Amino acid sequence: MSGSLYIVSAPSGAGKTSLVNKLIQLDSHIVVSVSSTTRAIRPGEEDGVNYHFLSTEDFEQKIADGDFLEHADVFDHYYGTSKSTVEAELKKGKDVILEIDWQGAQQVRSIMPEAISIFILPPSLNELQRRLTGRGTDSEEIIARRMADAQNEISHYHEFDYIIINNVFDIALQELHSIFSAGRLTQKNQAEKHNSLIQSLIEH
Repeated sequence: MSGSLYIVSAPSGAGKTSLVNKLIQLDSHIVVSVSSTTRAIRPGEEDGVNYHFLSTEDFEQKIADGDFLEHADVFDHYYGTSKSTVEAELKKGKDVILEIDWQGAQQVRSIMPEAISIFILPPSLNELQRRLTGRGTDSEEIIARRMADAQNEISHYHEFDYIIINNVFDIALQELHSIFSAGRLTQKNQAEKHNSLIQSLIEH
């Protein structure tokens, strides 16, 4: 049985990465797609683990070949999601998560409209600002820009199939996992997985 494709988006600071990291520890059938990029590898990073590191020429060739579900040029570097890599994981029966923004989600839906999309929201703007400030890594100017970007991102909530409010982490994690569990129980997936059982139950 093939896996399903999931898009998980959220404004910066909403807790998306923490939730997804915990989810894949809980459920071995879920994997996160490794993106490709043309930026230089950083100390401690591994090719194929953090990103697939490509030359600009190789990345642009993959664009020309139509191998990206979505891609963007961010601060003079390309980032993208390889269609062939995602399809290989789906064929293994894995549910694949794409951690991308609303613009990337639009690109993916145009190519794979069956993708299931989930949007994670903070419980309030004040809490979002507290989380961003609590990281201790950004200046006030950068935090202000992230807050403005967050409100723009949040305005696209209606484009997604599911919404999760990340107020209490464990509750949000349970809700996120339930979406994946329910996805495996659809008539289509169950009929494919248990075809011989179903046939035996209806044959006289």
